[in-house]
Amino acid sequence: MELTFLGAAGEVTGSCTRVKCESGSFLVDCGLFQGGRDANLKNLRALDFDLAAIDFVLLTHAHLDHSGLLPRLVALGYKGPIYATRATVDLLGVMLLDSAHIQEKEAEWANRHDRQRHARRGWDLAPLYTVEQARVSLSRLRAVDYDAAFEPHKGVRCRFRDAGHILGSSFIEVDLAAGGTTRRVVFSGDLGQPLRPVLRDPALVEHADVLCVESTYGNRLHRPMSETLDELTRVLTRTLRPGGGNVIIPAFAVGRTQELVFVLADLVRSGRLERLEVVVDSPMASAVTELTVRHEALWDAETRELYRWAQAHRDRFKLRFVQDVEESIALNGCRGGLVILSASGMCEAGRIRHHLRYNLDRPECAIVIVGFQAAGTLGRRLVDGARVVTLFGERIPVRATIHTIGGLSAHADQRALLDWLRHLRIAPRKTFVVHGEAAAALAFAGVIESTLAWPAPVIPEPGQRYVLG
Repeated sequence: MELTFLGAAGEVTGSCTRVKCESGSFLVDCGLFQGGRDANLKNLRALDFDLAAIDFVLLTHAHLDHSGLLPRLVALGYKGPIYATRATVDLLGVMLLDSAHIQEKEAEWANRHDRQRHARRGWDLAPLYTVEQARVSLSRLRAVDYDAAFEPHKGVRCRFRDAGHILGSSFIEVDLAAGGTTRRVVFSGDLGQPLRPVLRDPALVEHADVLCVESTYGNRLHRPMSETLDELTRVLTRTLRPGGGNVIIPAFAVGRTQELVFVLADLVRSGRLERLEVVVDSPMASAVTELTVRHEALWDAETRELYRWAQAHRDRFKLRFVQDVEESIALNGCRGGLVILSASGMCEAGRIRHHLRYNLDRPECAIVIVGFQAAGTLGRRLVDGARVVTLFGERIPVRATIHTIGGLSAHADQRALLDWLRHLRIAPRKTFVVHGEAAAALAFAGVIESTLAWPAPVIPEPGQRYVLG
C-alpha cells in the first residue's frame, strides 16, 4: 500500500491523497488550494499525474478545499465514479456550479484589468474550469448512505461515517485486502466540534491500522460556547444600537451560514436580544439552507425545536435571503441595523468583498470573523490587524472593529480531536497528521505522542509518498 499526499500537507487547503493498493488506485478528496499568491499555480499543477490510473474517488465532504478540483479532474480526462454521502452529492450540485461561475468571472476580470500582472506571474488567464465542465463532473457522483458498506473496486470496502462538520460530512473507513490480510485506513476529513448547533456529534472511530487525521485547530482550544455567545451578544448590542452601524459576518455558504442563523435565532429566543434583522446575501447559501431543511433528519433535536420557534416568531427574528444582484447592491445603502452574512468565509471572493468595501472604513460597524482564515487570505489579514486592505483595486482603511469569535468554529479543537482518537481500541501502526498549518500540525503530532503514547505521528510534506507494508 502506498499513500501520496498531494495537498493539505502542512496547510489547510487542497486536500487530496492518492492511495495505491494491490488492486488499484484511488483518490480521497480533490480540493482547491485557497489563499496566498501561489494558490492559482498550485491548482493548475495539482492534477499533474496519470489520471487514467485512478479507479475511483472518495469524497469526505463538500467544502471546496476538499471538492473544488473535481470539475478539473473530470475535464482533464478522469472517467471513473466519485463516491460521497447523499447530502454531499446534493450540496455539490450547488457548490461546484457556483465555484465554476466564480472561476469564469475572475478570469474575465483578470483579462480585462490585470492581464500584464497575471502574465508576469505565469498565471493562466483561462478559468480553472467552466460552468459546463462543473455540470459534467456532477454526472460522475454516486450517492452512498452513512454507515452503509460498499465496494467501489475489487479488494476495497468502504464506509462513510458521520463527521459532524457540515451537512453530509464524513470520515471514511477503507478496508484494503492484500496478501490474505485486510488493512483499515481511516481518513478523518474535517471533524466537527461536539455539542454544536444543527448537526449531530461525530460518530466514533474504533479501529485503524493507518490513520490520516486533520489538525486545523491541533494547537488550540475553542472558547467555551457560553463565553462565545456572551461576546457575540455584546458585539451585536453595541453595533446595532440606534445610530450604530452594521455587523458584517464572512461565512462559508455551507455549514457556517446555517449554523449562524440558528445561533442568532437562539439569542433572540433566549432573551439575550429583543429582535434581529438578518440578511443572508449569498445565492449559494440560500440554496444550501434549503437543502439543509430538506435533510432535517441529520439535525440534532435542539435544532429541530429552535427551527419551529423561528418559524412562529418571524416578527422578532426577521430573516431575509438575497438572491439577485440589484438587491445585494441595495444593501450598500443600508447604514445600520443589519446583520449581513455573506460568502466567502475567508473573504477571497463573492459578495462579502462588496460588503467589506462599504463597511470596513466605518468605525460604527463591526466585522465578525467566526471561522478559520488560511494564511494569505484577506480574512487572515483582517484577523492579523491590517490597517489598510485592497478591494477591487482600491485601498480601504480598516476603521470598523474586527472581532474574532473562534468558539463558533465547525472544526474540532485539540481536545475534541484527542477525545475522538481515544476511542481507537489500539494505536494505529501509522498516523499521518494532515490538514493543518505547520505549527498546528507539529503541535498536534506532539500531543498525540505524549498524551496517547502512540508511535510518533508523521507530518507529510506536499507530494511526499509513503510505502506501507
